[in-house]
Amino acid sequence: MVRLRIPMLLCAALLVSAAVPAVGAPEQRASSTTVNGVYSITFNLNIASSLPAGTTITCRAQMVPGQGGLNLGNPQLAATPVETAAGVATVAGSTAICAAEIPFSWTVTSAQGGVMLSYEIDAVSSSGSTPLLVRSSARQGIGAAFPAAGETASLSFNVTF
Repeated sequence: MVRLRIPMLLCAALLVSAAVPAVGAPEQRASSTTVNGVYSITFNLNIASSLPAGTTITCRAQMVPGQGGLNLGNPQLAATPVETAAGVATVAGSTAICAAEIPFSWTVTSAQGGVMLSYEIDAVSSSGSTPLLVRSSARQGIGAAFPAAGETASLSFNVTF
């Protein structure tokens, strides 16, 4: 039986030569695109039961890019941008309308992912010495497409409150 001996120096040289093309190769990054516009969100509330006098209804909306637009492998795009807005409802009898506008401008890997929207609507009574949350409604994970660049997308939600 013949034993073949490969010197350690030769092994090291082979490893280094195999790594050299990788060092000079350009880093592969996903392309990115800028998306911008405004979401105009209207909440049409049907107030199911009476609220205490002095109650204020507020709405808050939050949005982030949909999963298709995030690139967690790219440190520049890894931080998830979040945009929020709030509004105060105008009450008329057993209905109310609350509106919020969310402007945004993000760099994403794909405009096809759209956004994921979440909202919360709260009724807070100010009668008494401490504000009291009387009623609350929330929803998460609502998908929406990006509007055309620089345009406004109108979203409307009917909420029994």
